[in-house]
Amino acid sequence: MHSLQKHIASDLTRYFAASLLALAVDTGTLSLCLRVLHLSLAWSATSGFVMGAIVAYILSIRWVFKARAFGNAPVLEFLTFVGIGIAGLGITQVVLWLGVTELGLMAEAVKLAAAVVTFAFNYIARKTLLFAASRRSRAASGNLV
Repeated sequence: MHSLQKHIASDLTRYFAASLLALAVDTGTLSLCLRVLHLSLAWSATSGFVMGAIVAYILSIRWVFKARAFGNAPVLEFLTFVGIGIAGLGITQVVLWLGVTELGLMAEAVKLAAAVVTFAFNYIARKTLLFAASRRSRAASGNLV
């Protein structure tokens, strides 16, 4: 395996592990809010997303990715990270609504199914926009095109 392929495989493996932990926090929060606090599905899913996003971001910058395009601008980096996550939340909300409201499935099971789609979307978007070494060199030079 070439060095670049090993690097991507290593990033992907760490991202998968970090995402599993973030998903556990997200789903646990969803379930707690829905079953114990009796919040609506939308609020429960949003609360879970926020908690999971915090875990995912911390693990991404500390453990998953070596290159950071906007490491010198952490607010921009975090906002972009969250923006990508919000797109993933939109996917999750639509899948939850369809699965729970329209099909009568259990929220936690539907959440796990939605996670597969959002995992792929989030990894590709975050790796490309935030954590690519080539983007880092352009960010440092001020050329972000």
